[in-house]
Amino acid sequence: MQSIYTAEALATGDGRNGHVATTDGLLDADVRVPKEMGGAGGALNPELLFAAGFGACFHSALLSVARAQKVTLHDTSVGARVGVGQNGDGGFALAVELEVVIPDVPAEQAQQLADAAHQVCPYSNATRGNIEVSVRVVED
Repeated sequence: MQSIYTAEALATGDGRNGHVATTDGLLDADVRVPKEMGGAGGALNPELLFAAGFGACFHSALLSVARAQKVTLHDTSVGARVGVGQNGDGGFALAVELEVVIPDVPAEQAQQLADAAHQVCPYSNATRGNIEVSVRVVED
């Protein structure tokens, strides 16, 4: 694959308390293990960053698919939930739930647009077959 764009970030710290920063300076934040996982919480964590990235990327894919199909959308949103749990092998696994809001579009057409976005979104393609990802169109 020839990259069109490359994002670069550096993570440092002791594994429970750390810091992440992008080389362009746009992201510069502390990261902590969530309280639910025995950490201090109160800061970003990888799952929050993944949820934000997946949600934003999927939303962009949705709008791109709609433009290609000449469907006018407005006030759309994508909510992303990223769960982390033990995988049974002593490690951890992720699961993602995407909730897509597409106002004023019939439910069947809205789900078709969301399903088409799931086929082109880079995050969807990266996770397909690796983790559970559900995509549902919901009311606002």
